Amino acid sequence: MPDEQNDDVQDRPAPGDLTDFLQELRVLLPGAQILTAFLVILPFNSGFDRIQQEERWVFVATFFCSIVSLVLFTAPAAQHRLERPLRDRVAFKNRATKMAGIGLASLSLALILATYLVISSSLNETWATWVMTIAVAIVIGIVWWLIPSRFPSDRH
Repeated sequence: MPDEQNDDVQDRPAPGDLTDFLQELRVLLPGAQILTAFLVILPFNSGFDRIQQEERWVFVATFFCSIVSLVLFTAPAAQHRLERPLRDRVAFKNRATKMAGIGLASLSLALILATYLVISSSLNETWATWVMTIAVAIVIGIVWWLIPSRFPSDRH
């Protein structure tokens, strides 16, 4: 049994190792890119002028959150390049982790708002729009935020 614990400790990355962190960002980045690209072209579609003023504000908020998440997910790579060579890898990783967390919060909100926008434009049913939007918010809240904070896989 002690050998298994030793192996587990040896498998963990060093505090300044950015490999795992960068892999996680590579998973999150395409989602933010696709959502942002969709939102960039949406106003240029012929049907956009028919959406209500409330939906336009939701669109603007969604676009803003999506752009913020995209900027925050790409910031660590840009800063890493500009700060080369890194003098304090641990401090850099801590700062980049905070940016990624804020980016994830922004992407969470963008996905919730995008759900509202799509359902309200598709169904024109207020109750269905709110039910589905709240359902997506609950799923994101549980899977992305509650489970990792309440049941961390590694607390050593």
